[in-house]
Parts: sequence; C-alpha cells; structure tokens
Amino acid sequence: MKRALIVIDYTVDFVVGKLPCGESAVAIEARIAELTEAFALAGDEVVMAVDLHHEQDPYHPESALFPPHNIEGTAGRELYGKLNDVYDRHKDRIYWMDKTRYSAFCGTDLELRLRARGITDIHLVGVCTDICVLHTAVDAYNKGFRQTIHVDAVASFNAAGHEWALSHFKETLGVNVTGLGVTEK
Repeated sequence: MKRALIVIDYTVDFVVGKLPCGESAVAIEARIAELTEAFALAGDEVVMAVDLHHEQDPYHPESALFPPHNIEGTAGRELYGKLNDVYDRHKDRIYWMDKTRYSAFCGTDLELRLRARGITDIHLVGVCTDICVLHTAVDAYNKGFRQTIHVDAVASFNAAGHEWALSHFKETLGVNVTGLGVTEK
C-alpha cells in the first residue's frame, strides 16, 4: 500500500488572515506539522495543495462568495506556523501544488501524480473541513482512492459544517476518520 498526505490550504489567510478559521485552525497546527514531518521522513508522498487567487479577479467563482484571500505573492498565502518550518526542512520531498478550485483534484495534475507513483491511499488534513477538504474527499472517492481524514488535523470557520462534513466522510463516502483516539469507518 502506497500512501500520500495531502495538506489542504493550511495558510496564514485561512488560519488567522483574510478568511480565517481562527482558533480551531490554530489548534491543529502541531498535529498538521507532526503528520507532515512523519510522512516526509517515511518517504511517503506529501502534497501541499494551496489555494491560489489573483488580485481583483472578477471571473473566479469565489469572488462573489468570499473576501479576497490567498492572493498570489502575499504573506497570506504562506504556510502557517510550524508547517512552514516543516516545509522548509523537507521541501525536496514535498510537492507544492497550486489549486484554483475547492478540490485539490480540479484542474491540477494531482490524480496523475498519485497514479504514476502507485498511490492508492490518501490522507487528508487542513482547512476548511466542509469546503476544500470535503470537495477533495468527494473527488478522491469518485476516483477510487481509499481515504483517511485526520479529525485532529482538520478545521473550519463553520462548526456545524465541520461536524456535518466529518459525518459525511464516514457515512456517505466510507472514509476512515481517525484522530483524538477515534478510528471509525
């Protein structure tokens, strides 16, 4: 079994910046850094799937839904906290991938990259549980990947949406939800 860790949108803007998840995202900082370091050191594939927007882009569908965030070339697009340190130490083992939609699979080479490496199992962490993590998980399900969501390494600015997404992962997608002493399928 070959596996990959996909770290979704754990950036300054999504943690404490322009579109912040706030305390729930700050609280998972150490766990995301720990998982990223462990996967990198084990020689597993690690992907930083990072939201990319351009200043005043009226054509992007999110422009009408959210304030400007993760703008190219801004400090808000940098990885947050300890994750940035882990990335700096292991950037030769970590694939940085820009994404412009909620799902890390939409309009990217992620599926080709995973298939070329024989990866069948993916682990998802990051923000927002009920937006980008959810859409990535749905696409991964439709593409036939086995998945694990680390409940202690995902967060959202919407507590009800976060809880709903965790339930959806388990009940509708058959995802292994693990962390905080919980392992469920």
